[in-house]
Amino acid sequence: MAPLDLLRNELQNASPAAWGPERVAQWQEWLRPLTVPDLLALSAGVSTEGRALLVQMLHKWLLMQGSTTPAVGLVWFNLGVELATLGRPADAAAAYQNALLLRPDLWQAAVNLANLREAAGDAAGAAELLGQALQDDQARITLFNQRGRVLEGLRRLAEAERCYYQSLLIDPAQPDVVQHWAFTRQNMCAWPVFGPPVPGRAPADLQAQSGALATLSLTDTVAGQRRAIADWLDRRWANAPAPTARLAPVDGYAHERLRIGYLSSDFCAHPISYLLAELFERHDRSRVEIYGYCSSPEDGSDTRRRVLAALDHCRLVRSWDDDSVARLIRSDEIDILIDLNGATAGDRLRVLRWKPAPVQATYLGFIGPVPVPELDYLLTDAFAIPPHLAADYWPPPLYLPGVYQANDSRAIQLPSVSRPAEGLPDNCFVFCCFSNAYKISDRMFDAWMAILKAADGAVLWILADNEWAAANMRARAADRGVDPARVIPADRTDPARYRARLALADLFLDTGPYNAGTIASDALRMGLPLLTLSGEPFASRMAGSLLKAMDLPELITTDLPDYISRAVRHATDPVWHAALRARVTPAKWHEALGDTPRFARAFEDTLLRVAIRPRD
Repeated sequence: MAPLDLLRNELQNASPAAWGPERVAQWQEWLRPLTVPDLLALSAGVSTEGRALLVQMLHKWLLMQGSTTPAVGLVWFNLGVELATLGRPADAAAAYQNALLLRPDLWQAAVNLANLREAAGDAAGAAELLGQALQDDQARITLFNQRGRVLEGLRRLAEAERCYYQSLLIDPAQPDVVQHWAFTRQNMCAWPVFGPPVPGRAPADLQAQSGALATLSLTDTVAGQRRAIADWLDRRWANAPAPTARLAPVDGYAHERLRIGYLSSDFCAHPISYLLAELFERHDRSRVEIYGYCSSPEDGSDTRRRVLAALDHCRLVRSWDDDSVARLIRSDEIDILIDLNGATAGDRLRVLRWKPAPVQATYLGFIGPVPVPELDYLLTDAFAIPPHLAADYWPPPLYLPGVYQANDSRAIQLPSVSRPAEGLPDNCFVFCCFSNAYKISDRMFDAWMAILKAADGAVLWILADNEWAAANMRARAADRGVDPARVIPADRTDPARYRARLALADLFLDTGPYNAGTIASDALRMGLPLLTLSGEPFASRMAGSLLKAMDLPELITTDLPDYISRAVRHATDPVWHAALRARVTPAKWHEALGDTPRFARAFEDTLLRVAIRPRD
């Protein structure tokens, strides 16, 4: 029998107990005449039990060769793959480094080594390695995409944007890359978002592939959002096996108390938890029982501790696969499962595909259509989704009475702040916007510049949490004939200071078509009026819903010229502005938006109305 066949037989019958010195010496002799192609063939199809022996064989062969030809780099690469599979990352990294010394163009080794460095906490080292690798076009695409993703995570946005764009110049037909490229540019306020030309792709075509969250800022029609989000889901699930069965019984359960399950990756220091913590605490335990399926990171925050403590049953499922989470929900016999992510980072939408609960709804995390067939409802209110538009949504809206948004009424301990300490002039009208940069469209920013030109001396205080957003906004101001010094960037800060400094401004200018949500509620709570532009989709009507609940119709506009003129009047008519601001009080907020016990009862009533119960 040939040496290669003898070694294959050895791997197939691998037994650590049989690896004595004599046996090892025997297979070392069989290794000696093998070539690089033989070693590559030997690595194929090895069983789990044979991997440790294969590692020994590959390493011994490499030591016996003493060769530095590029072909040997392939054997080092295979050794790295096997070591990584065995859970030996440091040894795998050394093997990949040796492979790259012999084959600098072996981009697969660069990718694997970069992944090991990133997993070890060296994201910067991973990005550097991916940037140095040599490759052909297909390999360059992979490396550009990988490096862009790592740089985006490091918030090195300009470098990430260049990587994604270079990848698209090689192959424009990459929807996932379009999504990351667009969202990176949105966060940089690099306008127009689809300004740099992509060969053979029109801006409208690129916009349609910009991903779920970015779509809410780019599209002001329900139909456009629904199409883009459905396409995004189709791409995500294209190669994923479909669930084989519905898990929950069609006729529901007969529990004395309604079992509500909340599914989220945001049970941590996140706006969703800031809004929902008190709702969980205020649920009437004589009527409902609360389960939480938490795939959130452990961030050690007080918010996380508070949310988890408010659950009757907490299931930590971050490391679980979707199938297992779905089966756990089924075993808990949840009556109504409420997804709190929608189409956002960390979502577990595939859990819903198994239909683990008789009734399934999505709420608060994603303010738009979530076209998952197994979802029954989207929790909202009649202003946020007017009834005449209900048929355009999937899932269909389930209307809460009053306002859709839950809030936490707990008292807030605020630090002392002042305009000078925040870099603001003392004696001028201060417009502000603390929404995330990706929500700011060039059309809306141009409207703000028109407001500043008409409101002499006023300034715009705006969240710009990266250097590119700040620079691009000030450059745009100059291009529109506004002194860039009148655009004052604000940094991110802790929740208490962020809320306190809202009271320093005179008027919050809302974004559109993606409104402020949590921030809108915070502004109104701090006595800061907010001017919004309400459009067609849910995302474009969030702030209007809050203002309607507080009986402030003067702050709701429906076209851009009216939005501009009302903002200018606030800055130029101090008597009128003061009269309106006097109606925006913490007491009014608590009455309209912060009565969480009342909201909790209405929320439960709504769920009880649609719960499925067995027939007698």
